[in-house]
Formats: sequence, C-alpha cells, structure tokens
Amino acid sequence: MENKNKLGYMQKTVVGAQFLFVAFGSTVLVPLLVGMDPSIALFTAGMGTLIFHLITKGQVPVFMGSSFAFIAPIQKATELYGLPGALSGLVAVGAVYGLMSAIVRWRGVGFIARLFPPIVVGPVIMLIGLSLAGTGVKMASGNWTIAIVALLTTIVVSMYGKGLFRLLPIISGIIVGYIAAAVCGLVDFEPVLNAQWFALPDFVRPSMRWEAVVFMLPVAIAPVIEHIGDIYAINEVAGKDFVKKPGLHRTMLGDGLACAAASFIGGPPVTTYSEVTGAISLTKITDPAVIRIAAIFGILFSVLGKMSALLKSIPDAVLGGIMLLLFGTIAAVGVNSLVKNKVDMSNTRNLVIASLILTLGIGGAEIIYGCFTIGGIGLAALVGVFLNLVLPKSKA
Repeated sequence: MENKNKLGYMQKTVVGAQFLFVAFGSTVLVPLLVGMDPSIALFTAGMGTLIFHLITKGQVPVFMGSSFAFIAPIQKATELYGLPGALSGLVAVGAVYGLMSAIVRWRGVGFIARLFPPIVVGPVIMLIGLSLAGTGVKMASGNWTIAIVALLTTIVVSMYGKGLFRLLPIISGIIVGYIAAAVCGLVDFEPVLNAQWFALPDFVRPSMRWEAVVFMLPVAIAPVIEHIGDIYAINEVAGKDFVKKPGLHRTMLGDGLACAAASFIGGPPVTTYSEVTGAISLTKITDPAVIRIAAIFGILFSVLGKMSALLKSIPDAVLGGIMLLLFGTIAAVGVNSLVKNKVDMSNTRNLVIASLILTLGIGGAEIIYGCFTIGGIGLAALVGVFLNLVLPKSKA
C-alpha cells in the first residue's frame, strides 16, 4: 500500500479522473430525477469535496456526491414551494450538521448513537427507498423493454463485474440503456447537437421559505447517521482513525458546509460517497490529494454544455429501470441496518417505533399549522426519534 500511495503527478491525475468516473453515474442521477441541471451536480460535487477537505485539513480521502436521501423530499418540497423555496430548506440542512458537529465535540459520538439508534435509522432509510418506488415504476412504464435492458445491465455488472468495472453498475446501465433507446429511435439528439460546447451550469438562488426549512430539517437525520458510518468505513480502508484526527466533528461540519454551499447555488445536497470509498479499497490508493483531483475534474466537466445536454436526453425509461433496483437497494440497506445491529422486532417497543415510521411516511401523513407543513419522511423521522425517547425500554 505504501508504494501505491507514492504516486507521481500524472498518476494521481489519472487515478483522480477514474475516481470521478466511479461517482459520476450516481452524482448526475439525482438532479435528473428532481429536475435540476445535471451539470450543477458535477460542479457542487467538486466544490463540496474541496470544502470538506478544507475543513478536515486535507486528511480524509472522501469524495462528496449527490445524496439519494433527499430525492423524495426535494420532489415534494419543489411541488409545494418551488425549487428556490426547496433550496432554502436544503441550505438549512447544513445547520443540522453543524449542530450535530457541536454535539459530537461536546458529548462524543455515543450521544448521537443514543439519539438515533438503529430502530430509528433503519426504518427511516427503508422509508427513503420505499417512498420512491412509485416514481421508479412510473418512469420505467414508459417503455418496459428499455427499462429492463438498463436494469439487467446494472444487475449483471454489480454481480459479475471485475475490478473497478464492478463499481460502475449505474453508469453501465445508463450507457447500455441509452444505446438501446437510441437504436429504437427514442432519443432526441437535436438538443445535444444545438448545445454549446462550453456553458456554465444552471445556477439557481434559493428563496427563503420557512415552511420549506421546517419540512427539510428532519430529513437530515438519516444522512447524518450515514455520514458516521461512512467515516468508520474509510477508517478501515485507510487504516487510520479519522474519528479522532481530524475528528468526527470536523468531518460532520465539512459535510454540512458542503451540503449548504451546494444548495445555495442550486445543486442537490452532497454527502460522503461509498462508491468512491469502494474504489479506494480496491486500488489501495488512500492519498486525499487524489480525491481533490477528482473534485477538480468534476468542476471542469460541469462546464461542458454538450455533456449536460447529453445527460438531459436520457429517456425516463432508462432511468426508471435503474431506479427499480436502486430504490429497492436503499430500502434493503435499512433492513440490513436492523439485522446487523440485531434489533429485536418481536419487542413491542421496537415494533411500535418501526411501524409508525413506515406507515406515517409511506401514507404521506402531514401536520399543517397555519402556513407551516411537515410531512412524509421528515415527520416520520421526528416521530421515530420522539417515540425512542419516551417509550420505556424493557428491563431485560
């Protein structure tokens, strides 16, 4: 590992580009699903990664990309308050990270674990995936043949791919599905041909809406816990303890500032990317400078107008086919969290917490007070945290 980490400048550049390619598919997928410019996602991924590295003193080899946890909330908030209003709520999510960072520095990681135990986090993650299932089916139903081609490609690559190729199931599914759709005459290439070679991303300024802020804040619970898990994962990969140095409070603050900065210019919230962590584990290259090179490549690619137009030309059926697997995978991660932490679902207390989180979230429950509305994943997460704090635990 030591020799592989001592790379020359050109080697670092090549590996950095490779790491961006690993994160590319997932990063541009989120804006395509929520109606944002995919180029802005590449820009904010690069910018957010550089911000994270600045806050963590350049010590942690982490790449920041678009967060899937916010897909459903962004869709709903945009419907209720418009995209600028939804962005104001996403900017405020950074404040949650900042608060959690202060708590971690003050009380340690244990306090966060007690506030958000697996019985709360697991069902919330399940809810994120299940709440999006209808969207995936609707997109795929536009052309089931193309959707199945994209889906099967994604499955085959994730199960049988070798080396770094195995880390590219999403982008592989998009490419094969896109080619199949083009062969069937389902792709309109005119916008791609008319697009400029170089163009700035479509920046959008947030418009302050307190209702959107209240709506979005509870949704940050799951990504905060996911962040902690990702940092422990990169600890294992790099053979270092980043929880102690530079400190979990710094990594969490860096994530929060990156998330707020991304949303402030019209991009989706960013979070630590496990895909790139997997690539680091495979290549044994843990130099944070390589990750920063990947971030710079993301910013450079974001100004390619042709690429933005190409991404926007991807048929919904291609994305829908991949979503059938991806959204289910998110839900399965929540189930795995419960299993891995040996949560006893025969315990009435746990059953009550999980049941109410899922039914309130999937059922679309809302609380409306004047001009304020909170519902969906945010409301379900708050109810889960509240029940975990007030319901008595068995003495066993």
